[in-house]
Amino acid sequence: MDNSATTSGILYIVATPIGHRDDISLRALNTLKSVDTILAEDTRHSMQLLTLLGIKKPMMSLHAHNESNKSEQIIALLLQGKSLALISDAGTPLISDPGFPLVKLAQSHGITVCPIPGACALIAALSAAGIPCDTFTFSGFLPAKQAARRVMLESFIKTDHTLVFYESTHRILDCVDDISAVFGDACEWVLAKELTKTFERFISGSSATIKAWLLADVGHCKGEFVVMIPPRVVVHDKQSKATDILSILLAELPLKQAVKLACQLTKENKNELYDLALRLQEKK
Repeated sequence: MDNSATTSGILYIVATPIGHRDDISLRALNTLKSVDTILAEDTRHSMQLLTLLGIKKPMMSLHAHNESNKSEQIIALLLQGKSLALISDAGTPLISDPGFPLVKLAQSHGITVCPIPGACALIAALSAAGIPCDTFTFSGFLPAKQAARRVMLESFIKTDHTLVFYESTHRILDCVDDISAVFGDACEWVLAKELTKTFERFISGSSATIKAWLLADVGHCKGEFVVMIPPRVVVHDKQSKATDILSILLAELPLKQAVKLACQLTKENKNELYDLALRLQEKK
């Protein structure tokens, strides 16, 4: 698709710092200073950064609750020749942030959409995690409800590449428990916290190790997190075998008897097999 335009303005997709303000690029600074209007997810939040950077520009809000209705208004400005910059609260817009409807609509009108690259928590975390990242699946934030969260995690059990998610301070402990329940206690992974900020940390190990660290200090659970689960070939084989055996046993035996026999056959943890059996029964 030809992404050029001659008379309309340009829509710039501008990455901003995820914590450390010095991570703003010179190109991003120049772009934000040159556009007619800045579109922000939260204008009050972004105004703080723009003030620190010495940038004074008209602002418009564009967030998940208004982007569908407001995109047409923004397109009208672009078609009048106005140039606009889209920023999110932190990092690269559209990556688990608003903006997709606007970008899609701009392209359909032949308006130039220009990325101004910079900070992204996803990429920053992977670059320093020490796990394979040549191929990975990023799924944004995990669902808020446990049942939906476990269903999503279970859908990735047989994937052979790294998994990446964002998680909030309010759900991080529940998330750790769910990773343990779905992938097993032996699964080792990496948790990145507060990237580029004062309390930036990378914690590696089993779910038990990571949970122990989170519980060691009340401050450890505060902040923004990136969850990274590396390929789990051996865990996949064990999980698949246990699932197959339990499925057969549950068709013929009561749950407790099926779990007891499956434990003898697979040598897997009885509690993990019990949880797996419950999930299998729920799917019926």
